[in-house]
Amino acid sequence: MPTTNITKIKTKRNNLFLRVAQGHFATSHSHSNYYIDVAAQKSRLSEAKAVAQELCAHYNYKVKIVDTILCLDGTEVIGTCLANELTKQNLMNINAHQTIYVVTPEITSGSQLMFRDNIVPMIKGKHVLVLAVSVATGATAKAAVEAVKYYGGEVVGIASIFATAEECDGYTVNSVFNPNDLEGYFTCPSHECPLCKEGKKLDALINCHGFSKL
Repeated sequence: MPTTNITKIKTKRNNLFLRVAQGHFATSHSHSNYYIDVAAQKSRLSEAKAVAQELCAHYNYKVKIVDTILCLDGTEVIGTCLANELTKQNLMNINAHQTIYVVTPEITSGSQLMFRDNIVPMIKGKHVLVLAVSVATGATAKAAVEAVKYYGGEVVGIASIFATAEECDGYTVNSVFNPNDLEGYFTCPSHECPLCKEGKKLDALINCHGFSKL
């Protein structure tokens, strides 16, 4: 699958696009007919800022406190921009300390999320906003919620660039994009995949880092 197959869907913001490719793709949890390329949103400052501004609108009044943003899937740049938006002068009431921690979890060989002793104080007793690239099956977001609770934090919500659901593990999911932006989008377990049933081969393996063409 050459990268030229990726098309850009414009939004109302000049610096924010949804880049996608259609085909037959597999993650570790599911199959999908769309690959959503978020590399630019995670790496390019102008686009990361645009994503943060869109997400910030969901938390201006709905969430009173965000102490920590837990960044999954390499979303640290977006997380930093979001922390900046949430601590602007007109939103100081969202955090009494006028600052927000931006942290990432360590992933063990067993795919569990953990925090070292020096990071735990940024989670324990804190109001934590989970930030992910996407929430489709919800497996990654659920693992993050479980980790935050285990280390004594309080989850205040889940934010993502793309999400297929408005709720995950009992928490509201706010996203910039959703399946309504993609005609005919589906994601499902591999044994339920209609493309597999039609005998169509996989185009690529995908994860939060990108794709590997088959």
